Amino acid sequence: MAQLARLTQRPWQQTPEDWEIRAELEAGLTAQDAVISPKYLYDPLGSKLFEAICELPEYYPTRTEAEIFAAHAGDIAAAVGAGVTLIDLGAGNCAKAARLFPALKPRQYVPIDISAEFLHQAADGLRQAFPEIPVNEVAMDFSSSLELPATVNRDRRLFFYPGSSLGNFDPGQALDFLRRMRQALQIGEAGGVLLGLDLVKDARVLDAAYDDALGVTAAFNLNMLNHVNRLIGADFNARDWRHLGFYNAARQRVEMHLEARRDLIVRWDGARRTFRQGERIHTENSHKFTPEDILSLLEQAGFGEARMWFDPQRWFAVCHARAR
Repeated sequence: MAQLARLTQRPWQQTPEDWEIRAELEAGLTAQDAVISPKYLYDPLGSKLFEAICELPEYYPTRTEAEIFAAHAGDIAAAVGAGVTLIDLGAGNCAKAARLFPALKPRQYVPIDISAEFLHQAADGLRQAFPEIPVNEVAMDFSSSLELPATVNRDRRLFFYPGSSLGNFDPGQALDFLRRMRQALQIGEAGGVLLGLDLVKDARVLDAAYDDALGVTAAFNLNMLNHVNRLIGADFNARDWRHLGFYNAARQRVEMHLEARRDLIVRWDGARRTFRQGERIHTENSHKFTPEDILSLLEQAGFGEARMWFDPQRWFAVCHARAR
């Protein structure tokens, strides 16, 4: 979003939001087990690299989810109801939502993403392609707040969260996030939530999806370091790090890390951290679900009337639920 780019300005030009971003990154980098939030994967280049990942043969989630939407569009539209306010969380290039426009016929489309420049470009393209649908993009970090501007319709809201992005949260965080969605909806609202969720499967399939042969996922992960350099004036060198992506069966999640290739020191704005060879920065989790996990989370968050649709291999699920 716009404030991310401003962190390289002089201190007296920075906003409170800038300092919050700086504080979050510094806390993660100085923690005993270093961590960087996956939202910092998505600068303009990161967003384009993720688009490329979605085209890889190993990365099944995007095409499998698209197949479910294509095969069950009529049933999904009947469950959701026409004329919703479609709120697309982590919209990226908006392509997933746009494919649903003919079936859902939304009365307003609200794409939300942290990468402001990329989002505005995508929204401008949609206005030209679908002039009959009002597009009101919102550049924000929705991971901590879902307070939307007054321009977003209050009724018949449908929160669209595809790509198994809910899996980026730990289970407790995922429940809190679903509860925030529930609080933004009216009881029994026809819209509710429409989620794409990746299911538990063979570890070999998952490992390949997050560590592809061409190294595009590695580039996506390593690009985060360049983004952090711009945000806080750090001196990470991507050549000093290697990408790791693997399934942790005990925790039912894929993990992504960056591992130091040698002993090194990273400096930023008067601070520093020593990383030993083999030490890691944890950059992303992608939790995998069972259908029972999904229903339990939705029930605890205050949703009911859940319906699920699957691909033939049951690798992925699309789920709609209404606010209770």
